[in-house]
Amino acid sequence: MSYIEESLSKDEKIHEIFNLHWFAKIPMVSWIIVAILALGLTLVGGSDTGLGGLGLVVCGITLILALWEWLKLRSLEQGVTNKRVVRKTGIISRKTDEMKITSIETVEINQGIIGRIFGFGNVKITGRGISDVVFVKIDEPLKVKKSIESVDSI
Repeated sequence: MSYIEESLSKDEKIHEIFNLHWFAKIPMVSWIIVAILALGLTLVGGSDTGLGGLGLVVCGITLILALWEWLKLRSLEQGVTNKRVVRKTGIISRKTDEMKITSIETVEINQGIIGRIFGFGNVKITGRGISDVVFVKIDEPLKVKKSIESVDSI
């Protein structure tokens, strides 16, 4: 069960869970590619050059880094209920950013050129007297903005 589901209060329902864009997975995929290249170079030329052990170490380290990136992606939750917006991060420890719907003042979209081309961006929710909640590398940020702003009309 997800954190958002576990933390629902009485009469609170999940309105929408927001997905990360595939662009957020690039660091993990990059580490996997480096691991495959290191393993390939080790198998092809490692025994001739005496660098086989080093190639395996590089492969192992990059696979650990890829696993770490995957765990960070798996532990991230971003969503909105009929009462609040929620962002949860953390693999071992947990950090949550939450804001009541009634406290929201603005919902802003931040998209760079690459984000505009590929359809991802950050959504910043600003409230009265509390810290901002920022959904990062979110898929379809305009849809997310509309979803958050439509919650008060449910």
